[in-house]
Parts: sequence; structure tokens; C-alpha cells
Amino acid sequence: MMSPGEWLDIARNFWTQSFAIPAPPFTEADLPDQTGKVHIVTGGYAGVGQELATLLYGRNATVYIAGRNKQKAAVAIAHIEDAHPTSDGRLEFLQLDLADLSTIKKSVDTFCKREARLDVLTNNAGVMMPPKGSVTEEGYELQLGTNCIGPFLFSYLLLPLLRQTALTSPPNSVRVTWGASLGIDGAPAFGVAFDSKGRPVKHALQAINYGQSKAGNLLLASEFARRFGHATTSTDPNNPEGGAIVSVAWNPGNLATELTRHASWFEMLFVRWLLYPAKLGGYTELFAGWSPEVGLHNNGCLVVPWGRVWTPRKSLQQAMRLSAEGGYGVAERFYNWCEKEALRWVPDDDKGVIVG
Repeated sequence: MMSPGEWLDIARNFWTQSFAIPAPPFTEADLPDQTGKVHIVTGGYAGVGQELATLLYGRNATVYIAGRNKQKAAVAIAHIEDAHPTSDGRLEFLQLDLADLSTIKKSVDTFCKREARLDVLTNNAGVMMPPKGSVTEEGYELQLGTNCIGPFLFSYLLLPLLRQTALTSPPNSVRVTWGASLGIDGAPAFGVAFDSKGRPVKHALQAINYGQSKAGNLLLASEFARRFGHATTSTDPNNPEGGAIVSVAWNPGNLATELTRHASWFEMLFVRWLLYPAKLGGYTELFAGWSPEVGLHNNGCLVVPWGRVWTPRKSLQQAMRLSAEGGYGVAERFYNWCEKEALRWVPDDDKGVIVG
């Protein structure tokens, strides 16, 4: 149960993240030249992901647009290139299906054969409010699977390259960012609720399942920060030398994008007045991935529209902390569950190469 104070925080969060939003503090004008940098934006061929890819390409970055639909990616790439004809960057499509865990290792292998570095991974792709009963290829609730388990596995398998890149990169520049939402305040009190068998609960209401998946990403961001936010010098092959990774979650804002495609006309009637242009959400993600205001000093933080470091409600803060730190260890528990489930779909020879 949440306290009256937390309900007040939820109301305040809704107001300050939906209406009283300052101008973006970090835009393309503030982004340094990205020549030689390599980034991945999942779902980068539509909505806020395309806006972020456009911002990066405009500053000469190599951007991999990862997703299921090659045709949509081709259209988006042509549009972005037309918008920035003088860019020295590069746009590439990477086949990635976050709802099919058995295919993700192949996507990672494809990327690693083509690139020797990865500077920022933006886990932008996700689903919201699909029809009740929707599941992934492996049978997980679709929002939890696509928004959490798939991005977890993709990020987990890319960690060796990220940590290798961090060894020779400026501090705070190599990052993994995760898509949260204002919906985290519609999640269970501690973000993710577990059943008697230790599995995340599949709730009767899709809105709660959505909020749980977005709170799950906040928990994963904090746990990645705890486990991988430090450099390692070990010669142990299961924990090779690697640089520190910055890991943060972001609420991009209430945006007019394809994410609302499953909403009914009646639902849209009530939310349309809350929606902002997708480019503003691109600035939120840009802040999370590239602003100097984010770094190891606030690793695991939450970024809200259109680029502000924010403190989640108290019970989510408790969920992010370890039991030994006076918290409830929910982030650690959810990370461990995602790791166990995700690695079921990875060949045995590829398991066990990443440890915290």
C-alpha cells in the first residue's frame, strides 16, 4: 500500500511531467560532434526513436536503427538522410525482434561483426496496451516481454562491447538508457509484484501490466548501474577488463506517436489533449544519453521531460535499493529473474560471460 504522501507525489509527478515542463535544456545545438561514435536506437524508425536518430545523424553519428520492419526502416532512413544532406554520419538497419528472445543473440552477433565499438544503446522500442492476452513468442505477457525481458537480453549481450568501448572513451560517455514512463506511478507499489512462484504477476488490467513493465525498466536501469557502473581490471575470462557504464531510465513524455495505436477512440478522446510532438521526447532521450548532467555521479537515475533528473516516489526508491541498504531489493530480484528467463533462450556456449 502507498501512503497518502506518495499519492500526493503521484499527483505532483503527473502535473510536473505533463504540464509544467521547462524548455529542453539539451538539444542538437548542445550535442558535440558525433563523428566516429556508434549508437543503437531500438525502434528508431518511428516516433520518438526516429526523432532521436535524426538528432544523432545530424551531428555525424553512426546510428543503427534496430527493429523488426526493414521496410519501415528504409523509409525512415531515407527521410532522415534527406533532412541532413550534409551529414557525414551513417544510418544502418539492424534486424531485432524484442518479442522473440531466441533471435536476439543473432542480432547482437550481426552488430558485433560490423562494429568494433558501441557508445550509447537507447532501449527506445516498446509496446503499450496491446489487446488483453497478447504474449511474446515464448509466452511472456507482451508488455513485460517486449519492454523488459527483450531489452534486458539485448543490453546484457552487448555489455562486453560497451565495456570495451568505455575503456578508451571519456568518462560518462558510454551509456545504456531504458524506456520508462509516467506509467511507473500506475505500477504496483514497489514497481514489480511477484507471485508465489517468484514470477512477475500478470495483472487483470493491461494498464497495470504496462506500468509494471515501465517500472521494471527503472529497476533494471538502477541495477545495471549498480553492477556495471564501475571499471574492472580482472583477468578472469568471466569478468574481463571493462570500463564503467552509465545506465539511466527516462520518461520521454506524453507524445503523439505510434505507441498509442492500441488505444480506442474513446481513450484517445481523453488523452489527446495531453500529447506533445515526438521531437520533444527525442530531447528527453538525448538528455539521458548524451547530456553532461547525467553520469556516474547520478548513475541509475530517472530522467523526465524534456531533460530533468528526477526522484521517483518513495516506494520505488526503496525497491531500487538492496536489502542491505535498507531497501527491499526488488530491482536485484527483477534483474535476476530477467537474467534467468532471458538466458534460457541463449545457446549454452554464450552464457555466463557477463557478471556484475
